[in-house]
Amino acid sequence: QVQLVESGGGLVQAGGSLRLSCAASGSISSIDVLGWYRQTPGKQRESVAVIASGIRITYVDSVKGRFTLSRNNAKNTVYLQMNSLKPDDTAVYYCRAIGRVGDYWGQGTQVTVSS
Repeated sequence: QVQLVESGGGLVQAGGSLRLSCAASGSISSIDVLGWYRQTPGKQRESVAVIASGIRITYVDSVKGRFTLSRNNAKNTVYLQMNSLKPDDTAVYYCRAIGRVGDYWGQGTQVTVSS
């Protein structure tokens, strides 16, 4: 089992920044893929930034150059630094962990960017 707890969402003006955190607990060593996803009403959940095998990071085109995923292994936490936020970034952001023991999601954190 893996538990994921997100934090750091909120309301910010366009051009502002937020940092999301995802704290993982449980069978940490079993995680192969860790990442951030987002979803808006009526749309499919999309991958935003994902780190695989602890090395390779992939970003969706719309956030490249603005968002940065980082990981603190000592704290079992992954971060998403979001800069130059746009209203289109408004969504519920979810942390996801995939590993040998299963596929896990956090509860989500709301990010709202006002114009």
